Amino acid sequence: MDFVEANGLRFAYLSEGEGPLVLLVHGFPDTAHTWDHVMPRIAEKGYRAVAPFLRGYHPTEVPAADADGLTIGRDVLGLIDALGDGEPAIVIAHDWGASAAYAAASLEPEKVARLFIVAIPHPSTIKPSLGKLWGVRHFFAYKLPGAAKRFAKDDFAALPAIYQRWSPAWSPDPSEFEATRECFSHPESLEAAFGYYRALELSPPKYLKAKLPMDTVCFAGTDDPIVTPADYHAAKRMFTGAYTVETMPGGHFLHREHPDTFAELLLKHL
Repeated sequence: MDFVEANGLRFAYLSEGEGPLVLLVHGFPDTAHTWDHVMPRIAEKGYRAVAPFLRGYHPTEVPAADADGLTIGRDVLGLIDALGDGEPAIVIAHDWGASAAYAAASLEPEKVARLFIVAIPHPSTIKPSLGKLWGVRHFFAYKLPGAAKRFAKDDFAALPAIYQRWSPAWSPDPSEFEATRECFSHPESLEAAFGYYRALELSPPKYLKAKLPMDTVCFAGTDDPIVTPADYHAAKRMFTGAYTVETMPGGHFLHREHPDTFAELLLKHL
């Protein structure tokens, strides 16, 4: 565990290897440990793999205000500046990390060499439907007062429940939730994590309208109950660089459900 100042905040991060920077950005409800399986394999290929804990996620500093999309995008850019050697970085990102990566790549595309996105199509291309709105009903529920406390009830019973909802074909071992439970056992970090939802804009902001020039690989899970591989293929119009959709088994947490398959597909493009 190390720490670095970026975008006005003190970030904790895990790292492995030496070489060009590969920044791995986690989502919710998760931590930097979501990348534990793939980090050593990235390092073996001659890269420095760095997985930060998102803004507010213990042991990263808790900010004074809720994190909006622009802020977390600038977090990624700040981490690239603070951890890199002045060269653009490869960014691998999931869930909220993917949202941050899309924002960073839109704001300062020259800092992102290549983009690897897990389980989130480009936000500007997703067409609403009743099924999708039902699948993301937590976007609205997590904005309500007391949402974080409700999530923490009964030793975070909502944690495995949300994994089951988003990755219905996965039956994870209880140990899969230990890192997140430890992080969210700090009430201020749990509140900060829900702050992402409180600050969430329900329509894509203007800065996400720019087409992205870097080569991009998106990972689509065939068991994802909310978005389909077709949603990723439809997002191709937002990219001017090479754009690839890798379809593999798994739901929203496909990189944890099938870690070897994910690592093999990722390393093929790295």
